[in-house]
Amino acid sequence: MRRGTFITLEGVDGAGKSTQLAAVRDWLAEQRIDAVFTREPGGTVLGEKLRELLLAVDTEVTLETETLLMFAARQEHIARVIEPALAAGRWVVSDRFTDATFAYQGGGRGLPFERIRVLEDWVQQGLQPDLTLLFDVPLEVAAGRMAAGRVLDRFEQEAADFHARVREAYLQRAAASPRIATIDANRAPELVRAEVVRRLDALRERR
Repeated sequence: MRRGTFITLEGVDGAGKSTQLAAVRDWLAEQRIDAVFTREPGGTVLGEKLRELLLAVDTEVTLETETLLMFAARQEHIARVIEPALAAGRWVVSDRFTDATFAYQGGGRGLPFERIRVLEDWVQQGLQPDLTLLFDVPLEVAAGRMAAGRVLDRFEQEAADFHARVREAYLQRAAASPRIATIDANRAPELVRAEVVRRLDALRERR
């Protein structure tokens, strides 16, 4: 059986990933592609419990522990959700994956990237997304979207300079990796959606 396709969505908080996830879902339905939708941290029973802990505003944890918990959730996610689906020929769409760890714990909090790479190699055993859609917006736009009437989690409440470092780390990874497609999300939703569809069409042609 042909192996499935792995797609991830990334971006700073407030970049509009949730809105464009619907575009990905619609495209897959139109193509009649069997897909699994999931998220990080989360995606499994254990992962969702760790997500609740990691995002809670009253959680106090060292940077190293935070990173290890992210990868603990990821290990379960890969073993129980991602790999079985890919092996069965299904497409997997994940709201965040390891690029987020490099951006948030690496860029945002300052953990050396080398330490993250060690965990990445150990946990993922070479697994990488076939396509990563990186939604990019100016930080003031992202902040305005986050302020639109919802409760902010522990990461979303970080200072502006933290989010600036996260965004820069994302853009640096995109510049170094052809699998990451940077999408200007500071446009009308229908224009962003059109680019998402174009990227997905191109991915299917390559597959």
